[in-house]
This record gives sequence, C-alpha cells and structure tokens, in this order.
Amino acid sequence: MNIFVAGATGVIGRPLVTLLVRAGHTVTGSTRSAAKAADISALGATSAIVDAFDAAALLQAVAAARPQVVIHQLTDLPDSSDPAGMAASRTRNSRLRIEGTANLVAAAKTAGAKRLIAQSIAFIYAQGPMPHHETDPLISGEGDSPDAISARGVHALEAAVTGAAGLEGIVLRYGRLYGPGTWFAKPGGPGPLTTDAAAQAALLAVSRGAPGIYNIAEDDGAVSIEKARRELGFDPGFRLDT
Repeated sequence: MNIFVAGATGVIGRPLVTLLVRAGHTVTGSTRSAAKAADISALGATSAIVDAFDAAALLQAVAAARPQVVIHQLTDLPDSSDPAGMAASRTRNSRLRIEGTANLVAAAKTAGAKRLIAQSIAFIYAQGPMPHHETDPLISGEGDSPDAISARGVHALEAAVTGAAGLEGIVLRYGRLYGPGTWFAKPGGPGPLTTDAAAQAALLAVSRGAPGIYNIAEDDGAVSIEKARRELGFDPGFRLDT
C-alpha cells in the first residue's frame, strides 16, 4: 500500500516509518528540513521536503506519493521541555494542528487517499471521572490559558479529520510520551505511552478500526483503551525489536 507520513522524522514518525516499511508498504515521508531527508531514505522510504503551511507544495508532495493512506504525525515542539519557552511552543503547535491539518486534509482528498490517520492527545480531557472514554468532553478552547491554546488546536484537528468527506478519518489520542527522543526518560504522568507503542497504533490503524477516535496509552486508569484494544488490536506493551 502507498502511504504518506507527514512528520516522518519526529519521535513517532521514525519508528512508524520503520514499521510501515517492514510491513511491506511503500512509504513517502515528509520533513521540512532538507538536512533530515537522508534520515528518511535510510529508513527505506522516499523523502519529501515540504512545509505543511505551504498548501500548494504539500498538495503536490502528497499527490506525487499517490497514497491510499495519509498519516499525520506533524508537531512543532522543541527537543527539550523548557518552561520559559512553553507558551510559545504551545502556540506554534496549536497553529500547526489547525492550519497544517487543514492543508493535509485537502491534500489527502485531492490525491484520492481513502484513509487519514492523525495524532492527537489523551491528556486534554475536561475534569471528570476516570478512566476517560473517547466520548468524554475535552477541555474548552476558550481563553488564553496554556490548556485552552492546546485545546483549540486539538478541537480543530479532530474535527477536520473526523469530518473530512470522502476520507475514513481516524484520530489517535496519544498519552504522555516517554523514552528516547522525548522530554521524559520515564513515565511522567497519568496515561503514559512509549513512542514505539504509539507508532504501532498508527500501523494497526492503516488496515484496522472504524473511523473515529481512539485513546492510545498505557492502561493505568487515566484513560480507557478498551476500544483501541478491541478494534485496532493495540498493545501498550509493544516495543520495536523486542
């Protein structure tokens, strides 16, 4: 299957491309950095250097890949967690979720893709009984608090993906990432998740699961992953090369 991975050099994108190639898929991975294009090629995929904010260039790159499936792993986050820069980081990432997602949805539809899989977050639920299920309300995107800024991006991303006519839209609400390349070496809060398990969930969603939203995290009682286990075959204990 032809698959386009937007954000292929991120902490989830790299293991995801590896898994997709191993599964026999033909993968095109995007990066906005020419310096990282060789990393994608080294994983056995074709690289596409494109900025998600450039709608015309993104449309051209996705069309060239002729994908049946498009996977959205785009983020705009720093390599380390610096409290001083977190407000600006949240704003940039929210903008990418809003504008970049809209551009990617349009490109996927124009290219004739059938399925769109996108990463969201599972730690944006409004206060309420746990474990949180996919149908529980999220934090409001109103106001200028850090959580509201993040929530605006999440609301826009999820609405664009699940509401895209002609596409099977799947949203993976990832837990708090930890492990190599992330901000945390060990679980750092409720609903943790390794990048390997996150990547495996996206691989599974290529061919499994009805359109909709899925919590993807370790089973610590913060969020329910019953739906992902049942419909995707998700295993939070999955590790690459083990």
